[in-house]
Amino acid sequence: MGLSDILLLEGKIIPGLSMVNEEKGYFKNKYYNIRKAVVVVGILIMVLLMGALYLGITSARQMKEIICEDFNQQQLVLAKYATNGMQGSLNFIRNELSLLNLSPSIQYLEEVSWGSRMNRTFSALKDEGVLEIRLIEDKGKTAYVVDGRGVPRVVQGHFRDTEHFKWANLKENKNRIYVSELTGEHVEYPGKLVMILATPTYEESVDAAYPVPTGRLAGVLLFTVDVTHLVKKAIKDIKSGKTGYVWVIDGRGVFLYHPQRDFIGEDAFKVRAAKKPKISFARINMIQKERMLKGEEGTGWYISGWHRGIEAEMKKLIAYAPVHLNLGSRPKWSWAVAVVAPMSEVEGTIHSVYIRQFYLQGVIIFVIILSGVYVISFERRWAKTLEAEVMNKTEDLKKSLEELKKSQEKYKTLVESAEDLIFSVDENGNFLSMNRCAANFFKGRPEDLIGKSMCDLFSAKSAELQMSFISQVFNTGRNINVKYPVEIGKREYWFTSNFVALKDESGEVFAALGISRDITERKKLEEEQMYNTEKLASLGKLTAGVAHELNNPVAVIIGFSDLLLEKIDPGSKIHEIVEAIERQALNCKRIVESILGFARYPETSEYSTDVNLNLERVISVVENVLVTKKITLVKNLAEDLPKVRGDSGHLQQVFMNFITNAFGAMEEGGVLTVATRRNIPGNKVEILFKDTGQGIKREYRDKIFDAFFTTKRVGEGTGLGLSVSYGIVTKYDGDITFETVAEEEDRERKGTTFTVSLPVAPSGSKQISD
Repeated sequence: MGLSDILLLEGKIIPGLSMVNEEKGYFKNKYYNIRKAVVVVGILIMVLLMGALYLGITSARQMKEIICEDFNQQQLVLAKYATNGMQGSLNFIRNELSLLNLSPSIQYLEEVSWGSRMNRTFSALKDEGVLEIRLIEDKGKTAYVVDGRGVPRVVQGHFRDTEHFKWANLKENKNRIYVSELTGEHVEYPGKLVMILATPTYEESVDAAYPVPTGRLAGVLLFTVDVTHLVKKAIKDIKSGKTGYVWVIDGRGVFLYHPQRDFIGEDAFKVRAAKKPKISFARINMIQKERMLKGEEGTGWYISGWHRGIEAEMKKLIAYAPVHLNLGSRPKWSWAVAVVAPMSEVEGTIHSVYIRQFYLQGVIIFVIILSGVYVISFERRWAKTLEAEVMNKTEDLKKSLEELKKSQEKYKTLVESAEDLIFSVDENGNFLSMNRCAANFFKGRPEDLIGKSMCDLFSAKSAELQMSFISQVFNTGRNINVKYPVEIGKREYWFTSNFVALKDESGEVFAALGISRDITERKKLEEEQMYNTEKLASLGKLTAGVAHELNNPVAVIIGFSDLLLEKIDPGSKIHEIVEAIERQALNCKRIVESILGFARYPETSEYSTDVNLNLERVISVVENVLVTKKITLVKNLAEDLPKVRGDSGHLQQVFMNFITNAFGAMEEGGVLTVATRRNIPGNKVEILFKDTGQGIKREYRDKIFDAFFTTKRVGEGTGLGLSVSYGIVTKYDGDITFETVAEEEDRERKGTTFTVSLPVAPSGSKQISD
């Protein structure tokens, strides 16, 4: 008995010739009920349409709530974006204040350099809203000032009575930052909403002039910040919907920014009521007091009396998020950003959806009415043709039965030639049918294996497992798909199986059809891939951890290099050495950032840089290594090359990777050729690194750009050099290709040439030359 015979049992539902005659009488009797059926169906359809209309109106309210909530969630994302921008600017200002305070030029008030040092910091901070940098000496009578005028100046006055000066003279405030209340009544900056950040300055740094620090209080260093400018910078690109906007309040409820300029610096709880006293602002006042001023984020709505020049009472959607300002003397100080838009923008969208829905329902009702009229008018004509149609269907059914027999034979052939194990079993696990593939798997013939049970072919544990699946099919009548191990003899296999319920005319399950596939080899491969993936993930975490740990010493090197450069004669050899230390430390920092950002999608850059200049800098670093490794350097650098897209630090990292790889390939010495040329048709600049080393073997050539792949011994390489280089070059729309001849292929021509192609930078790109 083959599988096709089992499936024939399901064929009982296919009508035979005797059923055709019965259908003739059935159609004739059914005709007399057509009129009643048409009327009943028409009434039901009308009732359903009316019900659908009611549901449409009911669901409209729910749709409005969903759309409003979705819109508010989008506004919340914008609010969080703005808070991140403000926090970033404030952290940058705070860090620059601390860094400037470490400078000996500031601590000892060196006449030659204090002004230039302050000016350099002011230039970096003026776009962040810093209006003035001021150093008040310890007696509180003299202030050294740098501001937008560009010329350092000395101001005399009585500064001892200021709150920040008194605060800085307290010993417990050493190394802390003072943050003032926001004020719009600053003497030197009237009309601006400003904030002061200050920190005490002690003589603790050393240089050639002050080799032994005194440790005494030298004064107080302070930044005056235009808060409105700082806020506007963070929110200038934010727009919600068509007309939505952003406003910001501080921890006291004072507007730091609002599109209505006269609101800035005013109490948000009072200024609204003063402008529209007839409108109740209780809801927005509650949101500000109970949520925004407590540092919470969320969404909601409130009533307003204006929007973008329109004076009218309206409902607005609001999303808000806190700006946590963990600065010095105010550890829990915070602002709040609100993104608002009128409800009418959302309601307009919803209204258009409603109109389309109602029009569609009206058209459907009209079409149904016309269809009903059409059915009734042509009812009698259809009745006359019904008998003739039944006769034609009878003949068609006879032909279909013949075609079904032929199709069944084809199906049998298809099942028997399938490469899956196809079988059927009864409720006790006895085999009722089995295709040829299944019989071959059990090393027998179908006729010999049919009638045996699961226990005869599988181990006891495997048979029990599969019987649980079969019992589930018989008990529930549902199909199941499972993946499980089985044991045959002393060997273990993995199966993926579908168990299908075969039912008779009454719906009772009389057999279970099983379709199984042997996935043993695939399972082994999956386990190996999982092991390799986990191993690679662990290595990636370790690498990221090491990269994070490297950031701290690199930051110290950069910081102290900057301090040394201030004290050393710019024309001296030591100054050049310290510059080289700082430049390579910055390169180390970029390398660490490249490792940490290896998996992130690279952003495009419009920076430009000089290829030849960067090559010369890298070569100057490794010149001594060339001598020790007995390597001859040949340089063929083309003149008048255009600038290319890219960051100089990134490209120096790439060049250094290729040069050090060449060193590794020429352990016994050789020739390293570094060349540049212009590829005019491709509008690119090409950099070539050619070595006479051992070359790359054929089996490694498809893997050299894979992360963590290396042919070096343990401890000599990470396998990240080429993969990181490839990521940097492709980030700037460049490409890396190579040509190689392995030593075993040709000892005379052995070696590898890597070609880095970088696109020419468009005119107007920012040039990075450090």
